[in-house]
Amino acid sequence: MTASAPSAAATTTSGAPGAAAGHTTDSTFEPSTFGALSGRDAPTRWIGWRRRGLVLAALLGCLVVFALARVLSAAHHVDATWSANAEGRLVLQSSPLAELAPYRGHVVLAARGAGLQEVVVDALALHHSARWQVNDSVRVRQVAQRQALATALNSGRVELRFDDGRSVSVASPRRGYATLGLVFWPLAGLGLLVYLFGVVLLLARPRWTSVLFVMIALAQAANLWLSALEAAPGLGLAAATLSGNFTLRVMLDLISAAASLHALTLVPRRLSTSRPIALAGWALVLGWLVLAQAASSGALDPPGSMWLWAQAAALLLGVGTLLAVNRSYRLEPNPYALVMRRFALAAVLTFLLTTLAVAATADWPGTGAQLAEGASVAWYLFFASLLLLTPTLARTRQVLREFALLAGISTVATSLDLLFVAVFSLGSYTSLAMAMFIALGLYAGARQWVVSHLLGSSMLTTERTFDQLYRAARALRSQPQRYGQVLASLMNELFEPLEVQRVDRVPARSRVIAGGAALVVPIASAEDDGTPAQAVALRFANRGQRLFTLDDARLADRMVDQLRRAAAYDQAVERGRTEERQRLAQDLHDDIGARLLTLMYQAPTREMEDYIRHTLQDLKTLTRGLAAPEHRLSHAAAEWKSDLTQRLAAARATLGWSFSFDEDIQLSVVQWSALTRVLRELVSNALFHGHATRIDVHFVLEKSQLTLQVADDGGGADPAAWAHGLGLGGVRKRVKLLGGKVAWRENTPQGIVCAVRVADFTQRG
Repeated sequence: MTASAPSAAATTTSGAPGAAAGHTTDSTFEPSTFGALSGRDAPTRWIGWRRRGLVLAALLGCLVVFALARVLSAAHHVDATWSANAEGRLVLQSSPLAELAPYRGHVVLAARGAGLQEVVVDALALHHSARWQVNDSVRVRQVAQRQALATALNSGRVELRFDDGRSVSVASPRRGYATLGLVFWPLAGLGLLVYLFGVVLLLARPRWTSVLFVMIALAQAANLWLSALEAAPGLGLAAATLSGNFTLRVMLDLISAAASLHALTLVPRRLSTSRPIALAGWALVLGWLVLAQAASSGALDPPGSMWLWAQAAALLLGVGTLLAVNRSYRLEPNPYALVMRRFALAAVLTFLLTTLAVAATADWPGTGAQLAEGASVAWYLFFASLLLLTPTLARTRQVLREFALLAGISTVATSLDLLFVAVFSLGSYTSLAMAMFIALGLYAGARQWVVSHLLGSSMLTTERTFDQLYRAARALRSQPQRYGQVLASLMNELFEPLEVQRVDRVPARSRVIAGGAALVVPIASAEDDGTPAQAVALRFANRGQRLFTLDDARLADRMVDQLRRAAAYDQAVERGRTEERQRLAQDLHDDIGARLLTLMYQAPTREMEDYIRHTLQDLKTLTRGLAAPEHRLSHAAAEWKSDLTQRLAAARATLGWSFSFDEDIQLSVVQWSALTRVLRELVSNALFHGHATRIDVHFVLEKSQLTLQVADDGGGADPAAWAHGLGLGGVRKRVKLLGGKVAWRENTPQGIVCAVRVADFTQRG
C-alpha cells in the first residue's frame, strides 16, 4: 500500500501523540482515503470486471449452499426423535412410525444395516461436531460411530436393538429437503452473506488487507456452513467425515485468528514490527497443524488433548491481536483502532468463556456435549456479526448492531448454563433459568453502555446542538464575510476532532471516509459570490474516542444548510434595510430638501438663510450616509471634521481635531450613524448649553479598541447631578449599541469631557 498526504496544508487542533500532521503519512488506513480526496480516483463504481466478478462469486456461493442442502437431503435417516439420558445412552423419545411406537422411552443399544455388522451406539450419535470435543479418544470414537451409523442407514433399512433385548427393523429413507431442520437455512444464509461480504470488500478495495479480510470471511463462512450441516436433526450424516474433521475446523478458527492479527498490524496504522508479528502468528498456525498431523499418525503423543492446544493457540493469537491494536491506538488515536480493540477484547473474552464452559462439561454425560455445540454455534454467530460490522462501522444500521449484541449475550448465556451445571451441579432447568436471567439482566442493564462503547458513539444533545448553531449564527450575523471560518469552527465544536485538514476535492454532501475515522464537510459561501468551493476533513471525532457515522454526516449537512439559510436570511434582511434606507434618503432629498431650498430663497434675514443652508448641508450628509451601506473610516472622519468645522465656525468657536487609526476599516451603517449622531449631540450640548468657545475631539482606533474623547471649555459642571434627557440618553443608547461605555467628567480648568470607549469596535454593528 502506498500513502500520500493531503495536498493542502493541514491544521492540527490538538497536540496529542500521533495527532500531528506529519504522522498522517505513517497510517496505511487514513492516507489511502485522503489521497483519493486529493486527486487519486478510487474504484467505487461497480462496472466492468467488478460486476462480473461479484455475479460469479454470488453464483458460486449459492451453488455451495445448494450443494450442502442436496448432500444433507440425500442422507438416510430414521424418522424419529432421540435424546440422551443421564448415563449418556441413546433414548427413543417419539416417532410417527408404527414399528417404533412400543419402544418409546427405551434405550437403543445397537444398530445393524442390511448385510452389515452391528454398530454399538450411545449418546455420541447425537453429537454432530467433533470440533468442540475435548477428549481425543472420545472424539475418535465419536467420528467412527457416526460414520458406521451413516453407512448402516444408507442401506435403506436398519435393525435397532433395544435394552429389553427386543429388535425392530425400520426403513431408513432419504431425508429430503423438508427435514433439513429449522437451523440449516439461517446458518447457511448467514454463511453466504459473510462470504459475499468478503468478496465485495475485495472487489471494492483490491489490496493486501482486503485479502486478509477475505481469508477470515471464507473461514467463518465455512464454519457456518459446516455448523448448518451439523445442526440437522436425527442420526447419521452422509457428510460425517467432512463435518467431523476436527483438524479442518480448528484450522478455520486459527486461520481467522492469524489473519485478524496480521490485518490489525497493518490497519489502521502499520506497525514497525508488523512483519515479525504476522510471521509469528502464521508460524503458530503451521506449528499446530504439524503437531495435529503427527498426533493423528501416531508419530507423536502430545501432552494433553489437541483440543486444549488448539484453544490455547487461538487465545494466544487473540491476545496478540488485542496487544497489536492497542499499540496502534497508542501511536495514533484513530477511533477505528479503538473500536477494533473493543471488538478484539469482546471476542477474546467470549471465546475464553466458551472454552471454559466446554472444558468444564467435558466429562458430563447426557446433553452436555449438545449444549457445548450450542455454545460454539452462538460463538460463531457472534464472531460473524463482528465480521459484518467491521468494514461498515460508520454505515451499519441499528439492526446489525443489535444482532451482534444478542449473539454475544447468547454466547454468554449458553456458556454460563454449562458452567452452572458443571461447577454447582444444578439441574438443567435451574441452570438454564439462572443463565437466562443473568444474560437478560446484562442485556437490559448494559445495553446502552455496550452499544455506545463498542462503537464509541456519542450522541449530541439537542440543547447543545442548538446552542452551538445559535452562537454560530450570531457570529455570522456580525461578520458575514467569515462564513467559511464560522462553519469550520461550528463543525469543530460539534464533533471535537483531533485534526482538521483542508482537502482539494469537494463533495456535494458531507461524506464519512476512512471507515469512520474522518468526515469531509463541504464549506461553500452563503451565496454564489465567486469564491472557490472548499472542504474540510475532520479526523478522529470526540478527541479520537469515536467513529464518525452516517448520522454525523446528515447532521453536518443539516447544520450547513441551516447556517446557510441564516446567512441568506440576514443578507435578505440587510438588503431590505439598505433598500429602505435608500428610499428614505431619496424621499428626504426630493421632498424635505426641496422645501428647505425654497425656504432658503424666501428667508427674510441673512441669519435665517445661513441657518437653512446649514440645515441643507446636514440633510445632505444624512441622506448620503443612509444611501451608502458602508463607509471607509478615513472618509467618514473627513466628513465629520468638515461638518463640525462649519458648525463651530457659525458659532464662532474653535475646533481641535486629533484622529488616528491603525486600520482603515469599513464602517457599517449602524457604526457610522451612531458615531455621527454622538459627535453632533456632544458638540451641540457644548455649544448651546455650555457656551463653549473651543471643542477638542480626539479619536483613536488601535487594535480594534476605539477611544473617543470630546472636551470643551464651556460653563458645564458636576455631570453627576445632570438630568439626562433625550440628548444625553440618546448618546448612551448609541454607545451601548456599539458595545461600549460612555462617561462624563469635569474638564480642567473648566468645561466638560465626554469619554467613549468600545473594546471590540471592529466586531460590532
